[in-house]
Amino acid sequence: MNSLLLRPLPSATTSGSLVGRVSPASPRLPGAVAWPRDGRCRRGGVAAAGAWMEEAARRNPAFSESYRPAGLPRPNGTVLEAQGRVCTGPEQTRPLGEEQAMRVLDTILRSATGELKDEPVSSAQLGAFFAGMTIRANCFPEATQWSEGERRAMSLFWPRLVHVLPPEVKFIADPEGTIMGANGLTGPRYIGQGTAEMRLVGALREVLAGGHLGYEEIQCVLKDVLPFGSMGASSPSVSEALLAAFLIGQRMNRETDRELKGYCLAFDDELGPPPIADVNSLTHYGEPYDGNTRFFRSTLFVAAVRACYGEACLLHGVEWMPPKGGITEGQMLKFMGANTHLSPTQAKTLLEDKDTGFAYLNLQEACPPLYSIIGLREHIKKRPPLATSEKVQQFVRVSNSSHCVLL
Repeated sequence: MNSLLLRPLPSATTSGSLVGRVSPASPRLPGAVAWPRDGRCRRGGVAAAGAWMEEAARRNPAFSESYRPAGLPRPNGTVLEAQGRVCTGPEQTRPLGEEQAMRVLDTILRSATGELKDEPVSSAQLGAFFAGMTIRANCFPEATQWSEGERRAMSLFWPRLVHVLPPEVKFIADPEGTIMGANGLTGPRYIGQGTAEMRLVGALREVLAGGHLGYEEIQCVLKDVLPFGSMGASSPSVSEALLAAFLIGQRMNRETDRELKGYCLAFDDELGPPPIADVNSLTHYGEPYDGNTRFFRSTLFVAAVRACYGEACLLHGVEWMPPKGGITEGQMLKFMGANTHLSPTQAKTLLEDKDTGFAYLNLQEACPPLYSIIGLREHIKKRPPLATSEKVQQFVRVSNSSHCVLL
């Protein structure tokens, strides 16, 4: 199969496109890389080929960590390991033993007092960890509630933690004053700062008690808090700890259909109607955005081959996403020289092109508000509800037949 991968060269003025079917009469565009039937790669000159291969070696998808956005602070490893045990579902949660609970709470205490300069516990980690502990205490079955070791560790450390933790974390740890006894009086009085945070605190009270929210409540909260300031230009409108607690709490409670609908449609008004592609049918491929680490990911190649037979295909994702941080379609396409930063309108153009019929959209262009919390998602350890709703997004639509393949 003759195929074409386009990525704009520094001197090129044409926008790049993705994999496509190339007819013999197709003109060669700037930045094109062609794979003839003899398998040899030809590009405009030896120097250009050498530069391309050097870049390829540097960003090999086999080392997907190299695609992690620069500047993101890393989470504390000790607390992150504990989050992997306690920030999950009612049956999957694994209570901490006394030794690990002591080590985790001691790490949090030393971080809060400024002793861990090199590997501090982030606000998002504090929010996620204590949200997990609170939900387990309030509504999980007996087998996954606090262990005796966790109770002993908390009774020892909480009287000291209560003097150094910020008020929003003390609220998350005991929102109604029923868990920590006399040292849990902050929670019932806490309301947050500003309209957005006050709305989030109200929603969190329900979530931390094991409850669920309505479609409209989810939409209002998400519109208030996103885009989040950690990846955007503006300062966040809410505390990182509160947002982390909200996202992990919803996942631990197993989000309802109404809640997932709110996540799916929250930004439709802001982004406007998606472009409509003039094709007979369109297949959307939705996969976990955090990639694969254990097996070969074939969806990209399946979609490209189907496009060669006249079946328009659209993939979407990111180059790198926690918690898995595995190999993604974005990494593979970028490694092959593709332009992975198309707008939905540009993707529509490629889908309509009879010599292409295939496109890839990066969440950074398709929905910037959701992309803005990539850093926070690394610090909550587990996939939030967004990990489910983002797979079913249809950033380009058709008036005819539309199909969705979810993996």
